[in-house]
Amino acid sequence: MSKQLKIALFGATGMIGSRIAAEAARRGHQVTALARNPARVPADVANLKAAQADLLDAASVTAAVSGHDVVASAYAPPHDDLAALTKATHALVDGVRAAGLKRLVVVGGAGSLEVAPGKQLVDAEGFPEAYKAIALAHRVAFDSYRGVTDLDWTFFAPAALIAPGERTGQFRTGANTLLADAEGNSRISAEDYAVAFVDELEQGRFIRQIATVAY
Repeated sequence: MSKQLKIALFGATGMIGSRIAAEAARRGHQVTALARNPARVPADVANLKAAQADLLDAASVTAAVSGHDVVASAYAPPHDDLAALTKATHALVDGVRAAGLKRLVVVGGAGSLEVAPGKQLVDAEGFPEAYKAIALAHRVAFDSYRGVTDLDWTFFAPAALIAPGERTGQFRTGANTLLADAEGNSRISAEDYAVAFVDELEQGRFIRQIATVAY
């Protein structure tokens, strides 16, 4: 196994974040699940502890992540306040920087992946209108990260479709471009996404890049 990491994880109670927390903990990493309401974090999982933090406040981020090796975020903004993702992005970068840490991996949006040179999925014809606003919010976040040169960040986007499923450990990863199977389907289970995400925390293959995973 790779070196045991102390991981500070924001958004650990959502569909994706809870699976990242479980995957990292099962590998023996020490995971601190950071949430506004720590009571929502499972209390009976080995290698997982909860702590309170506000991702929209840089000083709170700094205090919460200090003493960890890496920082991860699976933060999902409220549907009625997508601009919170931009606030969270700035607070996360500023907070991690102030804590003197370098490594940051965040759950990104598939809409920021390219489907043709210079053309992102969110701009493709037929992109579902229901997901456009959140995809555009993720693109704003990605653009913010692209301007950060002093942190080793990774914007880790899922496939176009991510949903609860099975942990198979069998998938493909890559950078910049949406991955799809022979039938043109781009999908990944939340469990396998978590496997790939923790792999990236351990290995750092996609530094200052948008990366993705799909079957």
